[in-house]
Amino acid sequence: MNSMENFFNWMSKPVSKEDVVVWFNIHNMNYEKIELYGDIFRSLNFIIIDTYLGDEKSETKITMSKEDNTSHFNWCWNKLLEDFRKENINIKHGGKHKDYFESFFDDSFYNQKEENIKNVISHFITEVFNIEKPFSKSDLDILTELYKLLEKNIET
Repeated sequence: MNSMENFFNWMSKPVSKEDVVVWFNIHNMNYEKIELYGDIFRSLNFIIIDTYLGDEKSETKITMSKEDNTSHFNWCWNKLLEDFRKENINIKHGGKHKDYFESFFDDSFYNQKEENIKNVISHFITEVFNIEKPFSKSDLDILTELYKLLEKNIET
């Protein structure tokens, strides 16, 4: 098998359900936490999109500076932490998890010029955490990375 074929298989070839269960067991991943972590990611995405004022296509025609975007992200992050704290789920304020989400939203939302990419963020998040769909190895890698990142920074 050549490297291109290996890459294609990693990106798209479905992994059997049995192998997914083994993968989850090896990485100490449980379904309830996968669902919770997906809810956290989806909630942050919703708060960001719902409260963002700086869309050039909106009626306001406001252009946001890098500092405005950082302030908006931090406000949304604090709101997320507060909302989940009310449910007795404590997310640490700072750390690699926050850095990951801030970088993700900088690239895919705040600094993204392509509207179609901004529009698929919620679909991407839903797909990553959807345990009912077939997984490829790349899907499992992304889910596992997010799971471990959140696992270290959330107290339930």
